[in-house]
Amino acid sequence: MNRLPLPLLLLGAVLASSCQASDPAAPPMVTPTVTLSHQSVPLGTPVDMTYRFVVAKDAKFTTNYHVMVHFGDKDEQLIYTDDHEPPTPTSTWKPGQTIEYTRTFFAPMYPYIGAATVEVGMYAAGEKLRVPMAGADTGHRSYKVATFQLRPNDDGVKTIFKDGFHSVEGAPANGVGWHWMKKDATLAVANPNKDSVFYLEVDNPSRLLTSPQMVSIAVGSSTVDEFSITPGDAPVLRRIPMSSEAWSGTEFIYIKMSVDKTFVPSQMSSSERDVRELGVRVLHAVLVPK
Repeated sequence: MNRLPLPLLLLGAVLASSCQASDPAAPPMVTPTVTLSHQSVPLGTPVDMTYRFVVAKDAKFTTNYHVMVHFGDKDEQLIYTDDHEPPTPTSTWKPGQTIEYTRTFFAPMYPYIGAATVEVGMYAAGEKLRVPMAGADTGHRSYKVATFQLRPNDDGVKTIFKDGFHSVEGAPANGVGWHWMKKDATLAVANPNKDSVFYLEVDNPSRLLTSPQMVSIAVGSSTVDEFSITPGDAPVLRRIPMSSEAWSGTEFIYIKMSVDKTFVPSQMSSSERDVRELGVRVLHAVLVPK
């Protein structure tokens, strides 16, 4: 799933909400609902969010809109966002049609715990007004669709980027930081002593490579997953089951990553100045106990 840094996401939302204090009344074009896979979300962990949009029988979509997703604290103050483009462009939505899809959202390590709200809207560049929807409008056609609880990460399962990774880039405080890896790299997490699922999201936004890359994940001498990514495509999210029996008695679990192709941007294009060896980009790496 592609995610932009928070300032860019907020810019899109601000531009979309530059309408007057009281937006004109209009028949709802769509009814939105959002369902979370669990209602209690530890900081830093993933939650599956299922979006469902029921198009009104007399609605006609001719523009491709972005879906605005705002997460608020107990006072409904913005804490982070997950604006995105729906998998099915809105210009193809038909009257009476139901559009449903699921996205995995990783709650950032934001300094807030407690009740949280989810509001959605739809906006397009160049349009002052958002799409009118059915539901609880909190202002400027932003609709409250769900609530949940953010809680501390009591399991204390933190991923440590060890050998083979470049320094963090992006905006890690806003949950959009990433690490480029070299050909081989190692992650370490404290042993939760429970069966777990390892969530790994990777991509390669560069188009300097023209062929897929194979990524291999191993614990000890055992390969636990292999998959390919295509440079320039959307991020790949893997959910890798891990049995507690595989690391019984160890303090840390060491997860080894390998990629079959690396590249040095400056050697492939005269316009590139990056002299690092790059494999794939790790967006999220989280071990979640079951």
